Amino acid sequence: MANEIVQTKTNYPQTLTRFEESIISFLGERNLPNKKIFSDVNERITIFQNVDHVLSKVEPELCQKSVYLSKFLAAGAAGLFDASLNYLWDETIMQLRARIAQFDLEYFYDNAVGGDKRRQFSTVEDLMKLQDSELIKGARNIELISDVGYQHLAYINYMRNWASAAHPNQTEISGLQLLSWLETCIKEVISLPIPGGVARIKKLLGNIRTTTISQEDAKETGLTFAELTQEQANSLSLALFGIYTKTDTDEPTRQNVRNLLPYLWGYVDEETKSSFGIKYGYFTANGENNSKQFAKEFLEMVDGSVYIPDNLRIVDIEKAITNLLNAHRGYNNFYNEEPWAKHLRTMVGNPVKVPSGINKKYVLAIVEVYITNGCGVCWDAEPIYVDLINNFTSLQATMAMLSLKIPSIKSNLQFSLCQKKYKEMLTTVREKITNSTTVSLLDDILNYGGPLSKIEYDGRIGAALKNFDQFLK
Repeated sequence: MANEIVQTKTNYPQTLTRFEESIISFLGERNLPNKKIFSDVNERITIFQNVDHVLSKVEPELCQKSVYLSKFLAAGAAGLFDASLNYLWDETIMQLRARIAQFDLEYFYDNAVGGDKRRQFSTVEDLMKLQDSELIKGARNIELISDVGYQHLAYINYMRNWASAAHPNQTEISGLQLLSWLETCIKEVISLPIPGGVARIKKLLGNIRTTTISQEDAKETGLTFAELTQEQANSLSLALFGIYTKTDTDEPTRQNVRNLLPYLWGYVDEETKSSFGIKYGYFTANGENNSKQFAKEFLEMVDGSVYIPDNLRIVDIEKAITNLLNAHRGYNNFYNEEPWAKHLRTMVGNPVKVPSGINKKYVLAIVEVYITNGCGVCWDAEPIYVDLINNFTSLQATMAMLSLKIPSIKSNLQFSLCQKKYKEMLTTVREKITNSTTVSLLDDILNYGGPLSKIEYDGRIGAALKNFDQFLK
């Protein structure tokens, strides 16, 4: 049958119909359901008439190893589109793990995993512990995939969870949708080479661990830091911090970090610099005295002691935020979110007081959990989120309004429920904003009729949003 499909393109309708009729008959003879089992033959024909063009973007050698792409097409031929989507996602995740494994794992984990959970990750095998959403978010954080690619993959992951054979559902998938998702996964992951900037960081991290970088070498390397994007500079600084504070790092490697860090520090944003103070707090709270001392040295070499928080309460808030987001982004979030939401509410106090060093992370977390993951409202946690939003300061309210520019939130705003909840939040915080220009922009967003995930492309509103960039730095 497979040979007939491949070799006789003009006989697609007859071949696929004959195959379907035989299976339907087989099921009926055994008193099994045989209605609405398969996608329409015409939808399957759409796939096979166009798949050659899409697959041509995959290198032949890689194509020969892509077992799940074969299963994707086999399930498509059978009319089992929900299974086809599942196989496509399996291939995508497998290929993404392979690309991450070829890179620098410590660098990836430093940028992908937060809080106490970070200690659980060090080997290639540990990639299996990450949820798919965490994997693609981490890949975006180190710019292994683009922001646009991340949004596309987040949507396909959403469809995989709610429209594929991974869960019972009645969602219909068309042949064109499957082809589009196949092309996206190939373009954004399967056939994507490691970007040049990311490859240079990989090489540098390797040199830091294995060679001697003199002061003169560091000065020369430092000149290249001006070419880094903001995200790359932030990510590299996190990697250097991770290397420096590990208790098993040898002294020559630490010296390499000491030589390089002063040239990188000026390119690191304030939020990332503040995060090093938070990490210092983690080490303090957990009694990790050696790592605490190394963190202090790291900050002192760039006059960064100011980022160590006076009140280590920030550590508890950071942990609470991380645990809440882990629950929200994981399975069974409707059951797991509420205890962590209560814990965060306790940590921020009454009246609510959030240290400035964690203000942005706190606001973005509350926005993310409040607007939901697109599948439904966590009713037990909802009143807590409403209470926290009602306690936003004017600055926090402005940051919440601007959160639609953050990739992880913008990605969720593809879904109607998330858009609805985001606009509800804007209505709640509107009275907290006194600046007329900010209120005007908020009203423009509220009245915007298109998809909020694309609002930045509206000429007038996009320009106005850009004027507020400093609020998210």
